[in-house]
Amino acid sequence: MSDLKTKEDYKQYKLELHQQMLSKQRVPYAIKRKMSESRIREFFNEALARGLNCHVSVGGLDSIVLGHLIRQMGYTEEQIPFVSASSLEDKSIQKVHKEMGCICVQPLKPKVRILQEEGFPVLSKRIANKINTIANPTDKNKTVRHAIITGECGELGHFATDSKMRLPMYYLKLFGGLDEEGRKLGYKAPTNFKVSHKCCYYLKEAPCDNWAKEHNSVPFLGLMASEGGQRADALEEHGCNYFGKTTARSCPFAFYYHSDVVHLAVDLGVNIPEIYGQVEISDTPNEFGDLEYRTTGEQRTGCSMCGFGIQLEKRPHRFDRLYERNPKEWDFWMNKCCTDDDGIKYGWGRVLDYIGIPWRNPEHWYLDEKGDVLKGQMNIFDYLGGQDEIRQEEMQEV
Repeated sequence: MSDLKTKEDYKQYKLELHQQMLSKQRVPYAIKRKMSESRIREFFNEALARGLNCHVSVGGLDSIVLGHLIRQMGYTEEQIPFVSASSLEDKSIQKVHKEMGCICVQPLKPKVRILQEEGFPVLSKRIANKINTIANPTDKNKTVRHAIITGECGELGHFATDSKMRLPMYYLKLFGGLDEEGRKLGYKAPTNFKVSHKCCYYLKEAPCDNWAKEHNSVPFLGLMASEGGQRADALEEHGCNYFGKTTARSCPFAFYYHSDVVHLAVDLGVNIPEIYGQVEISDTPNEFGDLEYRTTGEQRTGCSMCGFGIQLEKRPHRFDRLYERNPKEWDFWMNKCCTDDDGIKYGWGRVLDYIGIPWRNPEHWYLDEKGDVLKGQMNIFDYLGGQDEIRQEEMQEV
């Protein structure tokens, strides 16, 4: 990294890392499984050599399958226990966690307090972080705030003038006014809700990190580069197994696609949580001779209050599907989970209205016998002018 003197040097370096990850992703499933098993053994042995213990941080399907693979390889509960912030997950996932014998850690703050005090996790962790930064100005973050508003970076950013540090323009117009410089440029700002990226810290990251420190343990994580965003950047930068000065972790599925995880779940006989639906297998092999595996329900899960990526979903989106599963829980998160300064109850509905995501009347969504949506509202991006440019810019951020 020290020899990356220009912006072009850095872009070339990132491109090479991305190409290396792509080459690992483009191999047959059977080889990927052997590669991940090798990464698991290598990390476990290296951790032992450094006087460290290991555990699996269990959440959704990816890490559930990783836990089963580790047990199938012969590692015991004493060697590699399962640890989970299970209370933030769907009920069907919590049930599987219990079957797996997970050690459950408690969140530092309840979900409602996080939304009320910190803000709503919306758009993406990266975008929410930027919005939260400009909403909380300090002398130390002045340069960063300027870059978020204008895209202009200083020396550390190779003096870029249109960098990815800038918020996507659609959201800059909606949130840029949280910063004084943005207000002078005429950007808007919400006055009746906050945005934050900190929910994962309070619900999962800090509780699991605290457990790890207490037990001198380093985690196996079910992260994949195919999920994109900050996860992809970190995995491409540091690889599957990483031992840094203050952080160590293993991501044996870094080069997997979702199909690979579902395929492995079937091979291992994993009890797939109900929220993911049933497994469907394609009839036509891909270029490597592998069939494509998918789940008919949720493809990715997390906390029921999470809104990261909601703007990229067409209806019926995650909150519509929450309505189908539990109308009372839907009503709470959409309309009643927070209280504003005027004593009025509100929730995700207020946030989604502000950013232009339809959410009302989820009962209008239903499927015909072929599984096709028959009627309902359009997503705002389906009728906004320039929707393709908005989506393209945003996908780069997420």
